[in-house]
Amino acid sequence: MSTTDDDQGGRESDHGLTEFGYTQSLERSIGRFASFAAGVSYISILTGTFQLFYFGFGLGGPVYWWSWPMVFVGQLTVALCFAELAGRYPVAGSVYNWSKRLAGPTVSWLAGWMMFTASVVTLAAVVLAYQVTLPQLWSGFQLVGDGTGDTDFGYSAVIWGAILILFTTMVNAFGVKLMARINSAGVFIELIAAVLLVVILAFNIVNPPSVFFDTKDIGAGQPGGYFGVFLVAAIASAYVMYGFDTASSLGEETVDPRRTAPTAILRAVIASFVIGGLILLFSIMAAPNLDDPELGKTSGGLQLIVLQALGGPLGKVFLVCIVVAITVCALAVHTAGIRLMFAMARDNALPAGARLARIDPKRKTPVIPAILIGVVAVLILAVNIGTPAIFTAVTSVAVIMIYLAYLLVTVPMLVKRLRGEYPGPRTDRRYFSMRGLGLPVNVVAVLWGAAMAINLAWPRTEVYGEGVLSWIAFLFIGAVALVGLAWFRLKGRHTLGTLPEHVATRIEQEAP
Repeated sequence: MSTTDDDQGGRESDHGLTEFGYTQSLERSIGRFASFAAGVSYISILTGTFQLFYFGFGLGGPVYWWSWPMVFVGQLTVALCFAELAGRYPVAGSVYNWSKRLAGPTVSWLAGWMMFTASVVTLAAVVLAYQVTLPQLWSGFQLVGDGTGDTDFGYSAVIWGAILILFTTMVNAFGVKLMARINSAGVFIELIAAVLLVVILAFNIVNPPSVFFDTKDIGAGQPGGYFGVFLVAAIASAYVMYGFDTASSLGEETVDPRRTAPTAILRAVIASFVIGGLILLFSIMAAPNLDDPELGKTSGGLQLIVLQALGGPLGKVFLVCIVVAITVCALAVHTAGIRLMFAMARDNALPAGARLARIDPKRKTPVIPAILIGVVAVLILAVNIGTPAIFTAVTSVAVIMIYLAYLLVTVPMLVKRLRGEYPGPRTDRRYFSMRGLGLPVNVVAVLWGAAMAINLAWPRTEVYGEGVLSWIAFLFIGAVALVGLAWFRLKGRHTLGTLPEHVATRIEQEAP
């Protein structure tokens, strides 16, 4: 039966996913701000900048700040591609489902597998930020020893991380409404705190703008000079500005997702760039002593600048806001991983797909993936106790896997553009479209993603350590890809297909 575009769009937004062959099983209750908050909380301005400032500044000095706008420009091109896809395919597990409609089943499965594995490791990495921040609020938050022992940091970090993962697991298992409310409240607090921090730091500037152009002979005598050092320091910015696709990963639970998700993705990236960039800019200019070696250590970093520049009481208020930001960041990462696992399981693309894709009839949420991801993340955390160097290297590799998963979307998208097969005859111009800019933006997105993946994976002792660990990016990603593809090609692809309980019925498909 034929329908008008308005009827089609309204039914898609309000009643289900019949256009894609799925029945509506998740609860559609997320509004515009909650969708925007999902993208912002995954990027998490305060979590990322405060957790990684020491790395970028310690290696590159104040000039490392320029990596922030550089990474933004590159990631904006990716976000623009994703915004187009979010309007066309507002389905859970964004990267997996986008790749499925742009490429074959093997490519899409690999994109989902890479993104899922990276999400679980990223959750374990994010919760470690509690240990970086909480002891600076109160020494009693150092749960093991006094922080000076070889394993004090590791043990305490694992305990705090496990507590936070337990919280995110319970919230996600309870339902999307509770998750959205907590996440939105946390993001609201984070944004207000970030803006106030920018203003207060601006009134405490003691260093001139010229510091952003003075390399202080960093990198002198090394291959590539300062540029080589800058590429390593830029990793600190690259580690922060991703995850904006989370807004679309919740598309099946978002009201009017074709319009809401694209806008949420772009707003999340732009807001994070502006506010995060200003925090870094004014923090460096407000630092009492830019030569303080503590600024390049995990025990100091941006937290130290805030405490020094703003004073103890006020500085600690902002550290509390950072704890809130870390909490909702972990919640968003966990949520995104759950939706990705659910999307793949619904297509029977994972072992025990029927169990993983089961929706709790009361909570309207996939409970088993929430618990399973939480348990695995805690087990990964345990590695941090005895061998923190390995854990740091693996979490760094997880970011590369996300960049690779993004490439498994942007590359097939570019191929279709070049063949004249995208966007196709059914493009609805009411939804976001780059129009004539689509091809050049897509080209830049692919070139940027490939260049950054290479830069992130390059064997460097500053990032991965020495010996075999320096090659862990290639070894770990290669192992994950090979093991995953071996299972999929030998077994998974033969059972691929939407599970019967999730297939839209004929009545749903033909109803006006």
